[in-house]
Amino acid sequence: MSYLIDTHILLWWLFDDPKLDESIRILLRNPTHSILVSAATAWEIATKYRIGKLPEAQLLVEHYSVILTKAQFIELPVTAAHALKAGSLAMNHRDPFDRMLLAQATLESLSLISYDSVFHGQGISVIPTEAEI
Repeated sequence: MSYLIDTHILLWWLFDDPKLDESIRILLRNPTHSILVSAATAWEIATKYRIGKLPEAQLLVEHYSVILTKAQFIELPVTAAHALKAGSLAMNHRDPFDRMLLAQATLESLSLISYDSVFHGQGISVIPTEAEI
């Protein structure tokens, strides 16, 4: 099974944040699962680090690919098809990173792991479900 993870899930995993539920930790650790991280997540983290909203991400920004490899996560590139889908989504949400994750999850038929309620009701599988949040 393959999953796409939202930026906050990656950060919570890497920084061992207690906000990340144990059931999600088990899912991420399962060696039979492919955990994908969008290139848009790298862009979001680097942007937030640059503007001072994520100062603790310095090592992550400097060693992003190595850290993902050690976590056994897979980078998901952004394609033109993803960009076109993200730009044309009818959802009333302006965050370009969220729009890209939704586009990628839709086009790649991936379940998205996110605690962000904006993804519910958008035609994709979201974990945890709305009822579990």
